[in-house]
Amino acid sequence: MTSTLRSHSGFRGFQLLWAGDTIAQFGSAVGHVVLPLLAVGVLHATPGQMGVLTAAETVAFLLIGLPAGAWVDRVRRRPLMIRMDLARAALLLSIPAAAWLGVLSFPQLIVVALLAGVCTVFFDVAYQSYLPALVGRDHLMEGNAKLQASQSVATFTGPAVGGGLTSLIGAATTLAATGLGYLASALCLSRITTTEPRPQRLPDRNLRTEVAEGLRFVLTDRRLRAIAGCTASWNLFFGMESAVRVLFMAGVLGLNEAVIGVLLGLSGIGGILAAVLSARIVRSLGQTRTIWLVPVLGSLFGPLIPLAGADWRIGLMVAGQCAVSFSAVVYNVAQVSYRQAICPDHLLGRMNASIRFLVWGTLPLGALAGGALGGWIGIRETLWVVAAGWMLSCLWMVFSPLRNDRDH
Repeated sequence: MTSTLRSHSGFRGFQLLWAGDTIAQFGSAVGHVVLPLLAVGVLHATPGQMGVLTAAETVAFLLIGLPAGAWVDRVRRRPLMIRMDLARAALLLSIPAAAWLGVLSFPQLIVVALLAGVCTVFFDVAYQSYLPALVGRDHLMEGNAKLQASQSVATFTGPAVGGGLTSLIGAATTLAATGLGYLASALCLSRITTTEPRPQRLPDRNLRTEVAEGLRFVLTDRRLRAIAGCTASWNLFFGMESAVRVLFMAGVLGLNEAVIGVLLGLSGIGGILAAVLSARIVRSLGQTRTIWLVPVLGSLFGPLIPLAGADWRIGLMVAGQCAVSFSAVVYNVAQVSYRQAICPDHLLGRMNASIRFLVWGTLPLGALAGGALGGWIGIRETLWVVAAGWMLSCLWMVFSPLRNDRDH
């Protein structure tokens, strides 16, 4: 009989990690929509300022993504996550405090967004590196599936919750509640009693050497290199699609804001279903087969998006986006668990940070390319490029050793 995570001695600790990460994910999702609403509604930010604010929220992955992994590998992960939660709470609570005192300024929003992004980089790398020590490598798939479910639900409902609370109690008060949520996350993590081994301190090591070691581990392993290449390429075209998605629905299809909101919500259902079913799918197909086969199948639904019209064909776009998000979440659960299983403990932080640096760095590049391409060849035509790009991204998987590998 297959052992489940519930029977593992670290299950109680995992429950606390799951609760803390879920609260943190919701906080990040709410903050991403409330900060811009505060900038526009209270500070009357210009389009240029909004671009700077948006960049400040994500630029940390490019600036410190690689060294963050080396730093995470030098310390115990749970205390680091607690400190990052406390720092994010203090940063977000500073905004309503300044607003209530009448001294809130746009530069403060930029600083808070930038530093909160730095904390998020460290928190995300640390929790992915901490999970194997908490539940053991035999239960990584189930643990990642549960964590991915929380992330998908947060991504789906966080913006709606943030927008609703902003309309009811104001953006500043909503950010105060988000800051208190990070305190609750820190409290959950502080109650974990599972002993975490102290990282081995090696003599004569420096940051550059450790960062290079993490990158080398990823780039010299053909399987990890294929995973990184596929995910980075997919995210490049996902960034393009994100840049023109609302323009397509509003400008090309002529839909109003209420309908667009409903459609975006429906499109997120695929990710939630995938998070719930991903562990079962991986058990049925096998881990390595899931990693290469699921994105191939998901990419086949990409062309449904540009085929959408302002009539019954609007369902094509919803179906296409649901299928793409479904495959992306199942793929993520499988490949993250695979990476954690094959990576030595002392390299987990650097491996995760290297992968994140490579695959998340293409998102802003794709967004810039999508905006430029949409103005040059048209919005619908850009979505055709996106659909073709998703299919081409899967070639990394098709020609990788993962096709012939047995499960690790």
